[in-house]
Amino acid sequence: MSKLNKSIVFSICKTVLICGLVLYGCTIFLFNDSEHQFPASDLFSSLQFTSSPSSPSPSPPPPPPPPPSSQTSTSSIISPTNIGHLVFGLLGNEKAWHNRKAYVESWWRPNITKGHLFLDVPPKGDDLLPWSLNSPPYRISDDVSKLLKETNHVDARVMRMVHGIMEVVREAHEGVRWVIMGDDDSIFFVENMVDILAQYDHNKYYYFGGHSEFILSNYWYSFNQAFGGAGIMLSYPLAKTFANTVMSCLKRYAHLQSSDRTTMLCVADLGVNLSPLQGIHQIDLRGDISGFLAYHPKSLLASLHHYDMVDPIFPSMDRAQAGFHIQKAAKYDQSRMLQQTICHHRSKNWTFSVSWGYSAHIYEKIMPRSWLQNPIETFKTWQRSRRPPHYMFDVRSPSWHPCEAPHVFFFKSVEKNRRGEIVTTYTRAWPRRIGVCLEAGNYSAEYISEIQVYSSATKRIEIDRCECCDIIHEAGSNKADIKYRECKIDEIIA
Repeated sequence: MSKLNKSIVFSICKTVLICGLVLYGCTIFLFNDSEHQFPASDLFSSLQFTSSPSSPSPSPPPPPPPPPSSQTSTSSIISPTNIGHLVFGLLGNEKAWHNRKAYVESWWRPNITKGHLFLDVPPKGDDLLPWSLNSPPYRISDDVSKLLKETNHVDARVMRMVHGIMEVVREAHEGVRWVIMGDDDSIFFVENMVDILAQYDHNKYYYFGGHSEFILSNYWYSFNQAFGGAGIMLSYPLAKTFANTVMSCLKRYAHLQSSDRTTMLCVADLGVNLSPLQGIHQIDLRGDISGFLAYHPKSLLASLHHYDMVDPIFPSMDRAQAGFHIQKAAKYDQSRMLQQTICHHRSKNWTFSVSWGYSAHIYEKIMPRSWLQNPIETFKTWQRSRRPPHYMFDVRSPSWHPCEAPHVFFFKSVEKNRRGEIVTTYTRAWPRRIGVCLEAGNYSAEYISEIQVYSSATKRIEIDRCECCDIIHEAGSNKADIKYRECKIDEIIA
């Protein structure tokens, strides 16, 4: 090979080598910039490149963010729901408020509970003015006659009640999570409402309420509607959307003469259905409801409606006094209000059934819970009904048989003892006077005049099972003590 040819080959090889090095360097640079690169330190170490002492070392890429924990929940980010997150809209009329004022004042907490009483006309009379600080602040409902013209609605009362949801939203304060509508003849248990609603995400659409106890009311109107006097609970996003669309909905259902059904249909048109709650009570019953209240379902008590359509719930008091009286127990522990607890005193063959904060019963026989959980039909139907079924729950008929009729005691007082226990006292309502249960080994309980119940001050919100209890009774004593405790795993309450 000539010198010329050698020179040309050498030049070509040199050019190829330089191009290769340049291409290799570009490749490394591009890999450094890629989001899919290997760590830069690995690339440089594999090439055994060294940087000059005067050159700063390349900064390593920031570490990727940690994956979200599976245990993270909204409750760790959002503060728990409290009473300040609830706003109440109570619908009433000026004429009825003179008598119903005490019902609401028994549970309303001035400067703590948020909301308004919506009246049809301004209040008047020495018993209402000046306005009581123990009552909710009042507002006058919007002009119904004007709304009727705008919607062609057939019923002014329905118009006012449904439109009232919008008026409550309009008055709502910052930070509201739940809107609660109700009537002025209802007793509410606000702490239990808070504990119920705290279990749900208030950013979602929720429509809570209760059915009627009278089965025909549900049949006539709907099994999917909340009966609003006892309380309708709407998450704020749903209430706000409802408020924005209420006028079009009232036009759409201008022919309906039921505010609760109209509300249900307006909510359904937004894609939301009722989530029923057992603790919301419409009380579509008449007369003596003590048999109903003494055997409450295992759920938090939220409300009692139609309070002035039934007998006073404590027989020795009027309705107003009875409302304040039951709230005395509620101030100590709402989570156990009306919760039924059953225990047995086997040496005497006695069964005790306690509706905490309301009443206690003694049966002169060992009774199974499956039988005692059915309310005694001391009450009458909401409207005349010839044939059963009458109710949305099972009942048992009152009995004058000594082995089946209870000795009845009603709540008298509540206090906290030195051990931190809550002590509720129940006293005999009246002598039973029907003789003794004559089954073998049974004893009369006629001489028992007082029952004291000791319960923990700890709330029981998530109830997967009822509590159990032990009976302490000295022979011949006219007092019996009941100590609440958690049930054993395999304990049978029978």
